[in-house]
Amino acid sequence: MQTREAVMVYGAGGHTGGFVVDELVRRGLTPVLAGRGAERLEGVAARHPGLERRVVGVDEAGPLRAALDGVGVVVNCAGPFLDTALPLAGAAVAVGAHYLDVTAEQPAVRLLYRELDAPARAAGVAVVPAMAFYGGLADLLVTAALDGGSEADAVEVAVGLDHWWPTAGTRVTGERNTATRLVVRDGRLVPLAGPAPTGTWAFPEPLGELPVVELPFSEVVTITRHLGVGDLTSYLSTASLDELRDESTPPPPGGDRSAQRFVVDVAVRHGGTTHRLAAAGRDIYAVSGPIVAEGAARLLDGRHRGPGALAPAEAFDAADVLAALERHPAGITTRVAAPRPGR
Repeated sequence: MQTREAVMVYGAGGHTGGFVVDELVRRGLTPVLAGRGAERLEGVAARHPGLERRVVGVDEAGPLRAALDGVGVVVNCAGPFLDTALPLAGAAVAVGAHYLDVTAEQPAVRLLYRELDAPARAAGVAVVPAMAFYGGLADLLVTAALDGGSEADAVEVAVGLDHWWPTAGTRVTGERNTATRLVVRDGRLVPLAGPAPTGTWAFPEPLGELPVVELPFSEVVTITRHLGVGDLTSYLSTASLDELRDESTPPPPGGDRSAQRFVVDVAVRHGGTTHRLAAAGRDIYAVSGPIVAEGAARLLDGRHRGPGALAPAEAFDAADVLAALERHPAGITTRVAAPRPGR
């Protein structure tokens, strides 16, 4: 390849990686299937005959850089991201390619921000971790709710799932990611108090009121990367967390989207006004495909800010991305909701 127009999907043979490849092909982009083992790529390659395959490990710096020949954007879908994000993103920056991933891991996002912001700026590329359901979607919603503002007194992010059928990768990542989760209090990142507070949240349809537990993901790091927030609290529906922790819970069905329904609801308070914006859809793994592919397309065609290590809503126009996702066949629906009583 003489130009950098391809999109390498590392971890293309995994559950989320397959959705990403499908979406890139649907958009007319050119995915390169990549991963640590050839056998893991066979299933997605059978669906898309003719796509190039490249097998390389993240611990092989020289071969990894060579594998990025002709690649303009690297999309990392191979967790645990504590192990894969920095080597892949570092290789991308070294050869002049942009980088995206789908991590929910706070430490992985912080590591990329700390280690690769200056190198990415020097290379003229963007490094955008957590461009996915966790991390990215809440960041886009909060930024859109602020409508051009950059500060909030308080932000609440509530993720409601009617089920959580975890992938094998989700379970492995959970075992690997033992770092203390962070929230924001008085403008500072601080450890989540234990035991985690619980309560209820009145989600928009189709979920309604559900018990929730305070459980922050990568959105805490992405939001505070570019917005000044006094307090930031994240919740997850309790029943879905129980399913995640239950070893007998089955994985999501292969192939098409699962029947899982989600709502991500954000309440953003600035001064005496609270804005609430929510996004609803189906299958948290499948929906990460169009989210990260939207980012890849914008990096390739120049509809992005940068360079540097950036949050999703820092790199891209939040309202415009959400509007594009609403038009997508996957059917992410965003809506303005009434402020929660007493907030």
